Amino acid sequence: MATILVLHGPNLNLLGTREPGIYGARNLGDVDRKLNELCRQAGHHFLSLQSNAEYELVERVQEASAEGVQFIILNPAAFTHTSIALRDALLAVAIPFIEVHVSNVHAREAFRQNSYFSDIAVGTITGLGTLGYELALTAAFEKLSQSSS
Repeated sequence: MATILVLHGPNLNLLGTREPGIYGARNLGDVDRKLNELCRQAGHHFLSLQSNAEYELVERVQEASAEGVQFIILNPAAFTHTSIALRDALLAVAIPFIEVHVSNVHAREAFRQNSYFSDIAVGTITGLGTLGYELALTAAFEKLSQSSS
């Protein structure tokens, strides 16, 4: 049994109401409930945090190492383009992670196309709506099973 941490960055608490044409109608509670269910079915433990504060996400990454978290799914949201601190925390703990974006950041404004995380992530999923979280979780299960073999 592995522990998987899902981190949601700023404004993701507004999923379902914020620009539904871009981000969809599913809210963050729905996303977390589905991920928790999938983890439970696969025999894994699910943890989640959404924060609009960079320091809270950094602290949570640092705590994850001490807790034995084996995999992180990260939607850094707007911190994608700005957070060297969050990048450094991920590098420091060396927990593998997948970067997820609900919208297709490559089809949006130029400033959204730069990520401080993509080059250190196991992989990235972008533009598939909230389904991207589920796909990232499936990939995390596969990576975890490969590493335990």
